[in-house]
Amino acid sequence: MEWKIKYHPLAAEELAKLDGSVRKIVLKGIMKVAQNPRPQSEGGYGKPLGNKGGNDLTGLLKIKYRDIGIRVVYKLVEDELTHEMFILVISARADNEVYDLAGKRKLS
Repeated sequence: MEWKIKYHPLAAEELAKLDGSVRKIVLKGIMKVAQNPRPQSEGGYGKPLGNKGGNDLTGLLKIKYRDIGIRVVYKLVEDELTHEMFILVISARADNEVYDLAGKRKLS
């Protein structure tokens, strides 16, 4: 099954603002995870989020880039015809900023 990758408009801007070498690493990771973006408990690459910094992020997943301090938060959008990996946030790990942004964007 092929997963389409879509970006929240602000996540696309965040990606564009990254340094070229960092952007390349992030895109490579997104492409790898898109092969099977389901949670690790279902055999995928995604790391499920729950309650982070007072934000209920249940249903969202993350990709963690330890070496460069970046987090990508995404959700899966599925029905019979659609399999999308929807990227909500691409941000530095700074405190809980990435999770605060994800909480706000999850609602929009």
